[in-house]
Amino acid sequence: MISPLFILSLIICYFLILLIISFFTSRKDDNHTFFTANKSSPWYIVAFGMVGASLSGVTFISVPGWVGSSGFTYFQVVLGYLVGYFFVAYILLPIYYNYKLTSIYEYLKIRFGKNSHLVGASSFFISRVLGASFRLFLVAIVMQKFIFDAWGVPFEITVVISILLIWIYTQRGGIKTIVWTDTLQTLLMILSVLVTLIFILKSLQWNFSDFLISNEFSQYSQIFVFDDLLVRNNFFKHFIGGVFITICMTGLDQDMMQKNLTCKNLKEAQKNMIVFSFVLVIVTLLFLFVGALIYIYSQKNNIQIPLMDGIPKTDLLFPEIALNQELGIFVGITFILGLIAAAYSSADSALTSLTTSFSIDFLKLEKKPKKDQKKIRKIVHILMSFLLVFVVIIFKYFLDRNVIDGLLTVASYTYGPLLGLFSFGIFTSLKIRDNYIWFVVAVSILSVFIIGNLDKETLYGYEFGYELLPLNGFITFLGLILISRK
Repeated sequence: MISPLFILSLIICYFLILLIISFFTSRKDDNHTFFTANKSSPWYIVAFGMVGASLSGVTFISVPGWVGSSGFTYFQVVLGYLVGYFFVAYILLPIYYNYKLTSIYEYLKIRFGKNSHLVGASSFFISRVLGASFRLFLVAIVMQKFIFDAWGVPFEITVVISILLIWIYTQRGGIKTIVWTDTLQTLLMILSVLVTLIFILKSLQWNFSDFLISNEFSQYSQIFVFDDLLVRNNFFKHFIGGVFITICMTGLDQDMMQKNLTCKNLKEAQKNMIVFSFVLVIVTLLFLFVGALIYIYSQKNNIQIPLMDGIPKTDLLFPEIALNQELGIFVGITFILGLIAAAYSSADSALTSLTTSFSIDFLKLEKKPKKDQKKIRKIVHILMSFLLVFVVIIFKYFLDRNVIDGLLTVASYTYGPLLGLFSFGIFTSLKIRDNYIWFVVAVSILSVFIIGNLDKETLYGYEFGYELLPLNGFITFLGLILISRK
């Protein structure tokens, strides 16, 4: 077992490396550097770093933990992601570059008006606060169980420490710092999953081929579900949901797009997106393999799923095996580094994008006196940090499902209006009565909430899954037709 003090020492060393990167990338501490990285990021660096930001601690821990109940069916969603990334690269990115946007929601103001702009920015703001908090919560509960519980430190203090560290190294360089720290963080995540894969196989006295043909692997290896359209994980539901999740959670998300908009030009941003999408699919498959392995390993060694507040938490099985079993200290070290990298690679960019969106979309920073703009941005950065702390602590007491499932379910409600608005703007030439947009969005979200919570018996056994997201977008689109004008 690796001691809590040793784990904490690793985190401190890792944090010092991030501070060094921050020092070299934030020498010019101005808003242009913070928001756009001076449009100078190499596309291949952005592509590699985005893998870590997209995976985050949710994929790092929750996807392997989910394999026990869902097998490899999550890969159906990932295949949908791949199609969605092509849409982002060749439909959305050209729009963002043509309009020279800093916040992508400025497009909605240009296309429809200020209320649509605020609806878009508000949808992102709520989505990203919840999404970043989901990810931070997952890492915080791991740090709590394996580090701070041993010293009697309350969960709330763990959360404050986690977000304080992120604020320190992002508060000057912003997105320019993140482009480079994400590269290191992605490398550590991939290293961690490969090391875990190799060492568990060695412990089981298998090579990779033995693993793939084993009876144990066959229990978890089902990818495709075609036989029952009614079930939640049917291929078409997962695949279509994956396409729209990518379009919304990447292409219509300021967090992910802010990195793409730091590339030198549109062509480089598109290369970044396509390369990133294929790498992401491969890496996610590796995490699924690790998930199957940790369940096989736990069964052979009589390892129980760890409890949190008396409830089995599958998200904690991977860290339990990496830190408390007999795989060796090297596995524990790489796991901790991978976990912290996963946490920071998503949370740091979320904090920066929330600061960017709030400053530009809500406070209209560009209209403020030049001498006050930098000060306002720094204050907003602090306020966003406090907001994340508050929401993560709330999750501890109310979250009752696997984290990645919870994250994608929430996206169905919060990203739907963005999908409807951007689709209507891109694929029609109609104008809308901008003052009515709030009513349309409220009706759409309420409708989807009611539909999503219908008892499956009422729907003759049909279970809604991630297809609620495109349904939400479609209802918003129809509502926009009703309030359209020539």
